[in-house]
Amino acid sequence: MVDSKFAFERLKVWQLSKEYVMTSYDLLKQFPDYEKFGLCNQIRRAVISIPSNIAEGSGRMSIKEQLHFISIAYGSLMEVYCQFSISKDLSYITDDEFKIIKAQTTSISKMLNALRAALEDKLPPHTS
Repeated sequence: MVDSKFAFERLKVWQLSKEYVMTSYDLLKQFPDYEKFGLCNQIRRAVISIPSNIAEGSGRMSIKEQLHFISIAYGSLMEVYCQFSISKDLSYITDDEFKIIKAQTTSISKMLNALRAALEDKLPPHTS
């Protein structure tokens, strides 16, 4: 049997964003119980949005729709980064753990920007 994959599964940015989900979920295990329905829930929802929107965008037929979902993924990435920055300030995660999040965020951000640029290059020239 051939190991077939959907197009998004071959995207390195999707693969890295899945790893980002795993890293985030692991870090959330150490948060205080009273954050379970607050910050933890918000981070979980935002971080899962990143690979989900990359996947959904890849299934869209128009480039404009694909760009829309890449934009949503990028926004969710920035939201997660902000929330982990706050988590560091609240001493829920260590400086070293935050450095890992920051490195992953930077890599995914660069890849999403490159994907967006590649898609924009495929758009027909704007005519007035």
